[in-house]
Amino acid sequence: MSLSPEARKTLAGITTATITTVLLKKGLRNVWMRGARPLRPGLPRLVGPAFTLRFVPAREDLATPESWSSPISTRTAIEAMPEGCIAVVDAMGITDAGIFGDILCARMMKRGVTALVTDGVVRDVEGVLGTNLPVWCDGYAAPPSVAGLTFVGWGEPIGCGGVAVFPNDIVVADQDGCVLIPQAMLDHVLNEGVEQERMEAWIVNEVNNGAVLPGLYPMNAETKARYAASKK
Repeated sequence: MSLSPEARKTLAGITTATITTVLLKKGLRNVWMRGARPLRPGLPRLVGPAFTLRFVPAREDLATPESWSSPISTRTAIEAMPEGCIAVVDAMGITDAGIFGDILCARMMKRGVTALVTDGVVRDVEGVLGTNLPVWCDGYAAPPSVAGLTFVGWGEPIGCGGVAVFPNDIVVADQDGCVLIPQAMLDHVLNEGVEQERMEAWIVNEVNNGAVLPGLYPMNAETKARYAASKK
């Protein structure tokens, strides 16, 4: 799935916090990926379709340095990543083996990957930061992936930070973390997210002007009428 430039631009103006609220109103409570935090402060809000990768626990006959040369490897998966995607990696929350290091992240940058998101960790952290690939993860560790994980594939449904991620679901990542938008909910989030941001900006302005919260947030009938009038 390709994300239109218009949709990408609109989502870049909607916070992950707002997206969780919009999806909560539709009954979706589990869309925020636990453990995926920005590796570097000050990253811009980024948006892209998910390209999924999956690790399982390390098994000694499979998780070897030789496995990096196999047809099913993180190296091969990176060559399948389309430009503009966000790589979402299921590392099962393992934090003592780095799934990607500086060389792999450098290649992802060359391929035009928007960001790396994982519930695991990276290694070669100085080098990874040096590639300028935006990364959301649970920290960093020196050991390689095969010290704790076996890579098994890409392009299939995964769990990342306790969230079900299907290929081409939409991922939005900012300072609050990473949120998943199911493909079928994209248009709803685009419409409702913009309105939610507009409404909350109006409420913040009211608060700054001395308004009290009861009746304002959430709005009572009188406040809704004032807000509706302000939009005209």
